[in-house]
Formats: sequence, structure tokens, C-alpha cells
Amino acid sequence: MDWVGLYPTWYEPGVGSGWVVGIMATIHVLASHTSVGAAILFAYLAVLAYRRNQPQLLDYIRKYGMFLLVFSYVIGSITGPGIWFTTTVASPRGISALIHSFVWKWATEWVFFVIEVVGVYLVIYLVGRVDQRTHMRIAVIFGMASYTTMLIILGILSFMMVPGKEVWFTEGGYLNGFYGSNTFAQLAMRTAFMFTMTAVVGGIVAARITDPAFKREISRKLAWLGIVSSITGAALFQWYIRTLPETAHLVMDNRLPSYFQPAIITVLLGTLAYFVMTLISSRTLVVWGASVATVSILLFGLWPEEVARESIRKPWVAGQYIYSNQVVGRDVPGMNIKSEIPLLETHGFLKTQVFVPNELRVVTPDNMLKVGESLALTTCSNCHSLSDTGMRPLHRYFGGTTNVTEVENYLRGALSTGATLYMPMIPLKPEEAEALAVFIVNMKQPQAAIAHIQHKAALAQADQAAALPATLTQEVR
Repeated sequence: MDWVGLYPTWYEPGVGSGWVVGIMATIHVLASHTSVGAAILFAYLAVLAYRRNQPQLLDYIRKYGMFLLVFSYVIGSITGPGIWFTTTVASPRGISALIHSFVWKWATEWVFFVIEVVGVYLVIYLVGRVDQRTHMRIAVIFGMASYTTMLIILGILSFMMVPGKEVWFTEGGYLNGFYGSNTFAQLAMRTAFMFTMTAVVGGIVAARITDPAFKREISRKLAWLGIVSSITGAALFQWYIRTLPETAHLVMDNRLPSYFQPAIITVLLGTLAYFVMTLISSRTLVVWGASVATVSILLFGLWPEEVARESIRKPWVAGQYIYSNQVVGRDVPGMNIKSEIPLLETHGFLKTQVFVPNELRVVTPDNMLKVGESLALTTCSNCHSLSDTGMRPLHRYFGGTTNVTEVENYLRGALSTGATLYMPMIPLKPEEAEALAVFIVNMKQPQAAIAHIQHKAALAQADQAAALPATLTQEVR
């Protein structure tokens, strides 16, 4: 019998592995998008400074760049590997799918990232130390390299939502998987919003400018950049929505948190109001105001957006063939990948996983609760918390019922058949569905779960007692 190559599950009981990844990713997006937008802004300001002979602009580039070294590059260099670590342990087969498809794309991105990191130091420390033409070229190369890193990463992120072209499933090819309508829509939308973040964070530095006239000039530049990019980004978001697959629209209509839309609209209007205010009067551009705006975008804009983006991918985690619980859910002939669903339908989870303890491979009344916990960790914990805290606590679903049979019927009827489009197909064997149902009920009402286990134990004892006379008769004969 073949095995299903699922890795041991990393479970974080406090908030869940998904939120750990989400927190890391949200901070990284703020840092990385700000740095990319700032790189392009620096190139523009450097050209402007040399053509208009405005050394104040170079001084602003230097100060903003020094701020970015900590805000974007130090924080980004911590959260970037943090994303790699958390996603690798939370979704190892998802990361494996991306690496197998785009390893050279990622290598290319790292080359441009090295250019970007070297470039930011050169742009900052070579102000006034090299000739104008050389410094301007360095600034332009820095901006182009920085934007290229985002271009490459967004192709991979788009693949996580849906492969670029449908033909990728049958023919493979990284270009077929990389480039698609969602790739360019997401690139355009994120390009707009990265300038919004650049303008907001840039205000923290601009607020310290002592020359009133120059502060007014920078304030107006940042304000117009923020206003135009915010409005453009909101419009491009509609294009992005139209490129999403059917399952994503289903999740958006039914499963997104109620706070998502109000939070996005509120932070957009608040950001626009902030930029209009600083456009009208540069005196309103103060450090604490720009800092509050930055934190507000992080908490009320980026966090809901990252949660939504992760949610609407469901039931998939990569390429619409790796389920969120790491099971390969469909054939991909172009990559010589076979679905693992038929194997699970035949043998179940307990007998096909390498890391299931031997004492849990056969369900009995004595181990039913532990088996259910093992199945919940394997099939549910990537998306659902198994405690009272964290993301989507599992026990809050199932209509509030504490009847083991009702929960079992749902597991066998809706999940085992794949009837719920935004949930993975989880082909549980009858005894596995019962064990998982017992564990789910136990999280909410332990007495009901214990009563069910005791009932099963009594039935097992009765069956043994009934079978004993027949066994003795056969032995006598």
C-alpha cells in the first residue's frame, strides 16, 4: 500500500499556525512594499534634484533612506526569513509545490534583492560623494531592481491563488503557471498601494523637516502621491476581483469576516482624509500623525487584506491542486502529479500516514478521542483552531450541535464527498469520521463525547459477549 506523504503537523494552540504566518506576512508586506515604492520615489527625486539643482531633495532621500534601513530592510530581513520558516512548517507541501515550480524564479528574485540591498546603501551614502550622473544612475537602478523583486514574487503569489493559464495543469511549464490575468491585476493593484504606503511612511521623515517651504513642497508631493495611488488602487482592486476563480468569489460572499469590508473602506477614507489634510496644510504633517496613519494601515488595511487573501484561496493553498491540509487534491499531468484522494478513499487517513502512531491506526473506544485529535490536527488545524482562541475555532461550526452522530453525518456527507466548495475534500472512513466527530464535540461539551464513547464501549462489550458462546461451541466441536 502506498503512503500519503504528509509531514507532521505544526500546531500553535494559542492563535493557530495560520495567524502566525499572517502576522509575519502583514508586517513584511508593510516593510517590503514601502521599500519598493520608496526606491522608485528616490529615483524620481534624485533625477529632480539634479535637474533642478535642489540639494534639499537629496538630503530628504538620505534621511528617508536611513529610516528605511531599519523600518524596511532590518524588519523586512527578519520577517522575510520568518515567513519562510513559518510557512515551511505550517504548509510544507505548499512551499514544496512553489519551489518545484519556480525555484529559478525565486533565485532570480534573490539576485535582484541583493542589488536592491546594495543599492539602498549606495544611494544613501554616496550623496555628494560621486558625480551627479553616477548617483542618478545608481538611484534608477536601485528603483528598477526593487520593483523587479515585487514583480517576481507577485507571479508566485498569484500562482498560489490560481495558475496563470489553465493549460499549466496539462502541459506544465513555469511560464504557463506564472503569467496570467490575476498576476497583472495583482501587480497593478499592489503597485498603487505600495505608493500609498511610501507616502504615509515618508511623512514620518518629512514631518521633521525644519525649512517651512521645503516641508510644504515634500508634503504636497507625498500627499498627491498618496491620493492618486489610493484612488487608483481602489479602482484596480475591482479588476483584481474579476480575475479570481469561482471558489474565491464563493468565499468572499459567504465566509469573509464581517469586519473586512468596513475596515477596508474606513482605512481608505481615513487615508485619503489624511493626505488631503496634509495637502492643504503642511503644518498638519507631524510625526505622531504619520505614525498613527502607518499603524492604522497595518492593522485596519493590511491585516484584513492578508486574512482575506489567505481565506479566498480556500480550499487550496497552492496552484489549485494542494489542499490547505496538504493533501494533493487533483491530478496535474503536466507536472506528473497524481491526486491522493483515491488512495484516501480506499484506505483512509489513519492507515496511509507515515507519522500516525501505530496504536492510533485502528479506532477503538479506548483511543477514539486521541484518534479524533490526530485527525483534527491533520485535516483541520491548518485553517481552524482546536482551542477557544485563534482563527476559526473548529467547535464553533456545525450549527452549535453537540450530538456526535449529527457532526459525523456532516463530516461524511459534506466533507468526505467534497460537496462544500470552499473546504477540502476529506474522504474519511466511517470510523474516522466518528472519531473526529467525538473530538469536535468534546471541545464544546465533553460530557456528550464521553457518553458517546461509553455507549460505543458498551456495544463493543455486548458484541464480544454475544460472540463468546459461538466461539466456545466451535472450540468444543
